[in-house]
Amino acid sequence: MFYAILAYHVEDTVQSWTSDEDAALMKDLLELNDRLTREGRLGPAARLGATAEAVTLRGPGDGMIIDGPFAETKEQLLGLYVLDCADQDEAITAARDLKRVNPTAVYEIRPIVLYLPGAALAAG
Repeated sequence: MFYAILAYHVEDTVQSWTSDEDAALMKDLLELNDRLTREGRLGPAARLGATAEAVTLRGPGDGMIIDGPFAETKEQLLGLYVLDCADQDEAITAARDLKRVNPTAVYEIRPIVLYLPGAALAAG
């Protein structure tokens, strides 16, 4: 069985780290990633882009774009799609296609910043 492990942290804290502090953490994380890869257990790993860069598509029909990764507390993250898009507008178009199929869902559109060498997304 596969599990998604979603990393939550206080964004302001992460953004306050110096380059050296971030590099030290990434060194430790990459060592763990290497071990999990050798064990055949690790799939792609990614750090999400800043919440300030996120938008959410919600509402009836084509929905409307709202700044931020905000969902009502009654909603939970139940799945995700990783798409290779030229820009945010193309990603929003794809999310609108998903919304047409599943109109009661809320879709957060957020850039992904890959940080695990060797597990990059295939360019389309």
